Amino acid sequence: MRTLYIECNMGAAGDMIMAALLELIDSKEAFLKQMNGLGLKGVKLSANRSVKHGVNGTAVSVTVDGREEVSIDVDMEKDQGYGFDETFGEEHSHHHSHRHSSLADIEAVILGLPVSQWVKDNALAVYGLIAEAESRIHKGPVSEIHFDELGGMDAVADIVGVCLLMERLSPDRVVVSPVHVGSGLVRCFHGILPVPAPATAYILQGVPTYGGMIKGELCTPTGAALLKHFAGNFGPLPEMRIHKIGYGMGKKDFAVVNCVRAFLGEGNAAGGANDTVAELRCNIDDMSGEALGFVCRKLIQEGAFDAFTTAVGMKKDRPGTMLTCICGVERADEFAAMLLQHTTTFGVRKDTLSRYTLEREVRLVTTPFGQLRIKVGKGYNVERAKFEYEDVAALADEQGVPIDEMIRRLWKYVGEGGHDR
Repeated sequence: MRTLYIECNMGAAGDMIMAALLELIDSKEAFLKQMNGLGLKGVKLSANRSVKHGVNGTAVSVTVDGREEVSIDVDMEKDQGYGFDETFGEEHSHHHSHRHSSLADIEAVILGLPVSQWVKDNALAVYGLIAEAESRIHKGPVSEIHFDELGGMDAVADIVGVCLLMERLSPDRVVVSPVHVGSGLVRCFHGILPVPAPATAYILQGVPTYGGMIKGELCTPTGAALLKHFAGNFGPLPEMRIHKIGYGMGKKDFAVVNCVRAFLGEGNAAGGANDTVAELRCNIDDMSGEALGFVCRKLIQEGAFDAFTTAVGMKKDRPGTMLTCICGVERADEFAAMLLQHTTTFGVRKDTLSRYTLEREVRLVTTPFGQLRIKVGKGYNVERAKFEYEDVAALADEQGVPIDEMIRRLWKYVGEGGHDR
């Protein structure tokens, strides 16, 4: 199983997560070119080498109209409550600009970007977590929440960048360490707030976190939302065969290395059963096909590895449907609860199974119709590739041809000299 582990010993911010994931891909310059070509108003993204305590990594800088967000940690002991020790950080200080954007404005920006629907959907979901947190804290409808224009576009760039990298890396499983949130106070648009800031604390409900002796805001709302959205579970580094390690550096300096560390690898030794999964099943005879299809789609959207139906014969000679959900063992209880909530079943059966999988990666291939994704699988003396269904289906619809014909044309071009990267 292709596994991504994100280590947050010094918290996490959007730019730090993006920088760590950027170190895991080969085409870094192409990614930066793509980000700067998205058309985000006033946004400029750059990546540079950063060394902290002798550790080399990447620091990503996001500027909006030439300005970068600044966070201000309050040193109450030094300034006796009246002064501020300004250190340049990743995000969320709201004191640069008085222009604001609504959630609808942000959503319109994301929906208008030249990225896949998968990236748009995930970016909207992450921003939705931030908006919900702000809404709960300020006791107002989500539709009435407004974001500082500088901070809003900075967060959009961070979120979309991380989603693009997640799409490129295509991990089967994302595990995140317990999150170090820092301690002390931080100054923002609304005044001096405790660390973690209220929005961060709300988003991280249900997530293992801890504080410590380090004074400062280590985990930001954007970082918290990205971790919560993409994490399949939280815990220590799982057993895995590590292929690449990325260091995403923060801009503040502490007594320890301020970075997010990302590990990419396989969750088992080569040649054996790749991993263990849970198989959940329930038999149903009183739901429509449309309702069952909705449940399967929701399970996949929530992170199930697979969900499908099988025709079965039930008690009293009744025809029925067996609904099967394949998921990570650590999330079996969560998906069982979803089956009980969204179906009419009175019980869910569970088996724990081992499975064999090919090592997977997603490549971009250039065609006359633009860049498309190809999923490549390798292992056990096997190598195969296929175009991502969503990309080909959209292209077939656009060209007005059957999908099989579209696939045939694409492979013909690739075989005649199309190139990937």
